[in-house]
Amino acid sequence: MTATSEAVAGYLIAPGTTVERPGSGTPFELGPLAGRRVLLVLRIEEIIEQEALHVSVWGSADGNDWGSKAVFWYPERFYRGVTPAAFDLSQRPEIRFLQARWEAKRWGRGYPLPRFTFSLEVQDLGN
Repeated sequence: MTATSEAVAGYLIAPGTTVERPGSGTPFELGPLAGRRVLLVLRIEEIIEQEALHVSVWGSADGNDWGSKAVFWYPERFYRGVTPAAFDLSQRPEIRFLQARWEAKRWGRGYPLPRFTFSLEVQDLGN
């Protein structure tokens, strides 16, 4: 199966989310996905030229304390497209919640703020 044919278990960033500044999504409770292998699928739907998006995923046992560093970082993205990444939560059994955070930057002329429309979904890969 591919990143586009698996059933979506949930979203860390909802489809159609448009951002111009750094930010974070709402905490996502893993429920039955805790301790399992998941596929994180970053979908960048719209961009403008000369900008970059850097998305990280943070883990928490209680949905409040996210620690001091991300559990996963995507490489910086500059273009539209789909970027899947497998993440094995069995290596981090204490994680019960995930949260996406992003940084957006822009350089060059034209519109002064970066602008991205994207989503980040979670799919169950099974054990």
